[in-house]
Amino acid sequence: MIEILLVEDDIAIIEALQKFLQSENFKTYTANGQKQAEEILECKTPQLLLVDLSLNDGDGFGVCNAAKKRNIPVIFLTASGDELSVVRGLDMGADDYIAKPFRPRELLSRIKRVLRQYEGTLKNLALGSGVIVDTDKGVVTKNGEAVELTALEYRLLNVFINNRGILISRNKLLEDIWDIGGDFVNDNTLTVYIKRLREKIEDDPQNPVIIKTMRGLGYRMD
Repeated sequence: MIEILLVEDDIAIIEALQKFLQSENFKTYTANGQKQAEEILECKTPQLLLVDLSLNDGDGFGVCNAAKKRNIPVIFLTASGDELSVVRGLDMGADDYIAKPFRPRELLSRIKRVLRQYEGTLKNLALGSGVIVDTDKGVVTKNGEAVELTALEYRLLNVFINNRGILISRNKLLEDIWDIGGDFVNDNTLTVYIKRLREKIEDDPQNPVIIKTMRGLGYRMD
């Protein structure tokens, strides 16, 4: 089921949109401001965000920036006729916008169009250094050549992909791998798997550019 995060501080709009989207078989999460939206993005990866430009807490631009770091499409909801705001949002990478009040069916059409556009890009993710991940087939290539990863190495890579742009602590990595695979992985084993993964995908494993070490904090994939 496709998951949508709705970032809006108008309760009436939230309730109406939730009801409509759920009737169209979308699973929805809601946030009433920038801070709450960013907290949700720390632990969930929705397929699309609907974001009001004007929020009581922060603004839609900050939410869009957080979503784009994770390659999540964004549609802005705006009651403003301010052309500069719309242009700014599109320049930041927003995929579309729709002005309030809008017709639900028109919004649904725009959602489906944006999701279709992202369908191909989400299946083939470029990580840099010639590394491409086909998430549909579970295949990793580097400079056109297949990279043979073990099941746990591939799961570890996916944890990084699903948290691109976000600092991940070693504890979170251990928790996520355990949750996904059901295999016991301790701290020493994690170090070994990260080393092996880097040896397979980095040009220079001693100076990694895909999976970066943040000293004393954890790791990050940009």
